[in-house]
Amino acid sequence: MSYFGEIYTGAVSLIAGLGVTGKALFQPTVTVQYPWETIDITPTFRGHIELVTDEETGNFKCICCGLCQLNCPSHCISIKSSKPEGAKKKALDSYMLNFTTCSLCGTCVEGCPADAIKFSDDYNLAGFSREEFYFDLVKRAREEK
Repeated sequence: MSYFGEIYTGAVSLIAGLGVTGKALFQPTVTVQYPWETIDITPTFRGHIELVTDEETGNFKCICCGLCQLNCPSHCISIKSSKPEGAKKKALDSYMLNFTTCSLCGTCVEGCPADAIKFSDDYNLAGFSREEFYFDLVKRAREEK
């Protein structure tokens, strides 16, 4: 290829690249300035699980059956419950979630017969140690009230 041929192909390539850049310059921005701006979460977002409370009574819907713990392939859920004297049902004492091993598969949410757990909208999780991702969901739900 001759000297002038290379200059010609280089100029054509430059004009094509400037065309792409110019087209992108006048399109609306897609990115957000993250810590200061946030985007809306999609309805299908899967964060860590959280307990659902009954709106009428304010108690947890969890019936302490343990199916979520049994269905979990990652073994990241552990439930402790007790039966108070004179009560008909078990009371939920702690619901521990080890989010470091959770695969967000959803079998715990799907398998719950009382619809007592759901995925949260909390997407901004950050921490410096693994212990920060061991959640006591009973304690977290009571603190949010």
